[in-house]
Amino acid sequence: MLSEQSAATVRATLPAVGASLGEITDRFYTGLFAAHPELLRDLFNRGNQAAGTQRQALAGSIAAFATHLLEHPDRRPDAMLGRIAHKHASLGVKPEQYAVVHEHLFAAIAGVLGEAVTSEVAAAWTEVYWLMANALIAIERRLYEESGTAEWRTWQVVERVAETEDVVTFRLRPLDGGPVRDFRAGQYVSVRVGLPDGARQIRQYSLSGAPGSGTLRQISVKRVPGDATTPQGEVSNHLHAHVREGDALELSEPYGDLVLDGAADTPLLLASAGIGVTPIVAMLGRLAETGHSAPVTVVHGDRSPAHHALRAEHEAYAAKLPQAPVHFWYESQAPQGTARTGLVDLTDVTVPAGTHAYLCGPLPFMRAVRSQLIEKGVAAADIHYEVFGPDLWLAGA
Repeated sequence: MLSEQSAATVRATLPAVGASLGEITDRFYTGLFAAHPELLRDLFNRGNQAAGTQRQALAGSIAAFATHLLEHPDRRPDAMLGRIAHKHASLGVKPEQYAVVHEHLFAAIAGVLGEAVTSEVAAAWTEVYWLMANALIAIERRLYEESGTAEWRTWQVVERVAETEDVVTFRLRPLDGGPVRDFRAGQYVSVRVGLPDGARQIRQYSLSGAPGSGTLRQISVKRVPGDATTPQGEVSNHLHAHVREGDALELSEPYGDLVLDGAADTPLLLASAGIGVTPIVAMLGRLAETGHSAPVTVVHGDRSPAHHALRAEHEAYAAKLPQAPVHFWYESQAPQGTARTGLVDLTDVTVPAGTHAYLCGPLPFMRAVRSQLIEKGVAAADIHYEVFGPDLWLAGA
């Protein structure tokens, strides 16, 4: 994929570029938003920008892609690219925006590395960038074609349900009364809301209802509190405070690559923690509907039973399956005999051979579960995950 001359240059300069990626991405976003403030106002997540997590994710993806080109020159990192492309499609990213990113990214590289960025170095890293960008553009074009549109659609809230003290479920129907494309269990939609300062911020929320529910969409939103280092969630708090039955929301089409894949005789493990339960419950609902016959190991960790959103659905769907043992862990107030106290620990959990695992939750949880599954013989290629927010797995955060 990468020309021999550029590969040699990238290999020689990757340590220097990699060591400076944090400074490069800081300068990149500063320059980008100065030239295009509308991107920060209406496209990028302002909370992630303030916390620095989007910078980490961008740096990690660039380094991971360049490293892959060098180590596997004949193979494209489709899993990584697909995850990014689905997120971009849910935001409505357009092909022409990649040229804008290129302009400001390479200005940042030149500004940080100075004279080290010779014409040869610039050409090599430009090749890396456009290999990644053009691959994403192609995947996103296909996703838009499959969805039938890249436009936003207005939906009306027909029901609002308080799941826990900090999680609310919204059930919605299209305001225009038109047909609704079905989705795959595990996918998400973007929600765009207008905020008091005039910004139109976008967030992704997993579809927590099972597919096949006609014109209904269901999302379950956790209110994100702020702390000393991270601002509170602008959109989640807005939805909790201001959106009621009868109100309208703008939604994208469904996207996301954490979807069930495999035959009915494939053993599965569905592991979640906290609000990561939302795509997992949709998966369980789908498996119950289709009568999945192989074992399904259900794993969840939470602060307490009172904080376990969609717990009734979690248990009910599992009960409809012929082989679906449920393993819940709570940090406190675990019901004796039906759940365990503490963090998720798979030491005593039986994981059948050939299991495919699907994980969703905080990064430390997913890393721990992944390590335990590999120790139990689950193939790394059969462990799939979803990160809410910027994908810091690649960044090593």
